[in-house]
Amino acid sequence: MLSRLGALLQQAVEAQEPSFDLLEAFTEHWKGLTHYYVETTDENTPVKETDIPWRLKQMLDILVYEEKQHPAGETGPCLEYLLQHKILETLSTLGKAEYPPGMRQQVFLFFSRVLGQMQHPLLHYLNVHRPVQKLLQLSSNALCPVTEKEEMQFTAVLCVKIKQDPALLMYILEGKNLLTEQKPPEQLCSPQGEAGCRQGESLSTNGEVTASPEQDREGRVGNTSRTSQEGKPKNSVSSSSPPRKEKNLISSLINLCKSQKSRIALKAQENLLLVISVAQPAAATYLVQNSALSSLVTDHLCDLYNTVPTSADPADITSLERVSWRLQNNSTDEGSFPGKESLDAFFGWLDYCDHLVREAHPVVAAALTDAISKKLFQGILRPQLLQMSELGILTSTAMLTAMVRQISAPVLLQETVIFLLGTERGPEAITDSPQHLLRSQLIEHCNHLSDEISLTTLRLFEELLRKPHEHVLYNLVLRNLEERSYIVHHQLGQEDRGIQEQEHYEDALELEEDPYFTDGLPDAGFRPSEKPTPSSLWGPARPDEKTEVNEIILSFLSLVPDEAKTSACLEEAGYDTYVHDALGLFHECCATVSSWNWPQAPKPLETCDPQAVFYEGHFLKVLFDRMTRILDQPYGLNLQVTSVLSRLALFPHPHLHEYLLDPYLNLAPGCRTLFSVLVRVTSPPALALMWMLLCKLVGREIGKLHTSALCIAASTCGHGGPMARSWLECEGASPGPRAGLAVCSALSCGGREGTSPKQGANSHLLPR
Repeated sequence: MLSRLGALLQQAVEAQEPSFDLLEAFTEHWKGLTHYYVETTDENTPVKETDIPWRLKQMLDILVYEEKQHPAGETGPCLEYLLQHKILETLSTLGKAEYPPGMRQQVFLFFSRVLGQMQHPLLHYLNVHRPVQKLLQLSSNALCPVTEKEEMQFTAVLCVKIKQDPALLMYILEGKNLLTEQKPPEQLCSPQGEAGCRQGESLSTNGEVTASPEQDREGRVGNTSRTSQEGKPKNSVSSSSPPRKEKNLISSLINLCKSQKSRIALKAQENLLLVISVAQPAAATYLVQNSALSSLVTDHLCDLYNTVPTSADPADITSLERVSWRLQNNSTDEGSFPGKESLDAFFGWLDYCDHLVREAHPVVAAALTDAISKKLFQGILRPQLLQMSELGILTSTAMLTAMVRQISAPVLLQETVIFLLGTERGPEAITDSPQHLLRSQLIEHCNHLSDEISLTTLRLFEELLRKPHEHVLYNLVLRNLEERSYIVHHQLGQEDRGIQEQEHYEDALELEEDPYFTDGLPDAGFRPSEKPTPSSLWGPARPDEKTEVNEIILSFLSLVPDEAKTSACLEEAGYDTYVHDALGLFHECCATVSSWNWPQAPKPLETCDPQAVFYEGHFLKVLFDRMTRILDQPYGLNLQVTSVLSRLALFPHPHLHEYLLDPYLNLAPGCRTLFSVLVRVTSPPALALMWMLLCKLVGREIGKLHTSALCIAASTCGHGGPMARSWLECEGASPGPRAGLAVCSALSCGGREGTSPKQGANSHLLPR
């Protein structure tokens, strides 16, 4: 009995002793730390050579052990002592003074460990979040490589806490500059000072320090008064307001993102992503209105853009692969070139901004997008794209092309498309003045005198057409095809309709007797497809779908004679080899546009406006103009023009397929389609090939045909030039197939050397 009573007494004593011993040990370590500043006179001794790190570690261990000994939510005496005696406030002041040397690192470590290892919520207390704000303002100053690691650990703990409880944002983001005790003009801080700290906190029955209801109520009143004083809601950071100068968690993270150490920068970016992805609308709105997040992120993006050297090769810029913000500092690989490091830095941060917009709350995403649009797009890119310097236009267009390739966030992509193309969705007119200056200028750059500018701008539009945004295709092409005014609208009866179609077809045949058309030429080794009788647009007079597709393909293939096709000389180089790749691209395009609610069939002509005047639009006009000059343009430019047209043909819109790919349309007067343009382009080579075959036949069967006869035959077709004359003179004008080849060379090159057909016939090819 006595032994049991003794055991109970011993347990009671052991249960009471740790509480007393812990508090006594905690206060002893804190007093020992403060006595160092009273007794020590050597200010150059590093902190690691003192007992300060050991005492801070012991204080931390005591706090963590004490918390484990108490029920959840209950505050121990050591934590009460830390809060009541403003230990964290004192430590933040010592860290600012950096005395002894290295003290700032120790303070950052202590704060990080206390906030990270303690389960009790601490950031709600004024005596905790005020010193936290002071440390954040210290880390927002010029980046110090010595304390980067400790600052990163400190901010990482805060970001995790905010992610767990977004309400902590209003405690951490405060506009008052606590280091200088000044308030920015736009923000209203809590009216409580140090006295408010003492009066605003009350001790609960179990000893816990809590914020008083009056303090919370005053904070809410302050927020309400700020909103009412503004007079209008804020949906983003206003461009007219002066830039905020406060330093807080956001500015500290942005500062760490600029670190030269890739691990530090990557960790800072991940932490910032945690903060802006808060799900609560109130916290997101508070983050936008009470921090310079949008401004800081965009300013850094603009700074990186301005560091790209103007001497960077546009070809290197456009060929740059997509950069990931998680994989940086790869400029030392084999594919490096001058300026690649700056390009990687810019596009890496742009990719990070794109990721921020995608992952952030819609309120934060809208503010970021608006800031990027105003500062980067409107402030920097637009003047560069509209300048007169060809080198500047080339470099800025190449940068813009790479930026469009990099952007994928829907909100940011929407802003980019509106910046480049505008919001107009009505049909274009020939006499219209440019409704969107930048759009008009970019399209004109596709037809620029400089082939490099044209090539780079065409790549830009191809990248735009690759983007999953419906407005791109509609603004450039579809809005001009809605009424199907490229087709003759018949308003008479069914009987008169057939007569008019037949007359139109006969007129078309007469038109095709033009030398540029090949349908009326004799069969001389190449066989253009027979054009079927045009069918009524109102009745199903065409064959089944498969036969119709085959006829359309054969119609396009027959534009170039078989003898002129180089694919026949190479293995697996025919058009069939492209079908597999084209099918994959088509399926990908169909998956992209599946949510755009496009019609499955063309709009009935009965519902279209018969008075509408067709205009293919500025974009298609430039592309068709480029196609008509395909024989006189560089090979690379021709490839890019056909690449853009191929991209347009992939889109499964019935009007676009009808206009671009149907060679049997009953076109309205003055309209041109892709097929009609190709017919005009391929007719001169077809004529040249016909004369070459004819000369071969004559030379083989007769062998003595005088060269002058062939020259006269060539001149009657309106072709010729100095090249034919020089070739014939050099070769002695020998008869036979060789002379026919000379005539073919003259035909295919006629007009390129500045000699008109009549001049060539009169002064060069006619015999004396």
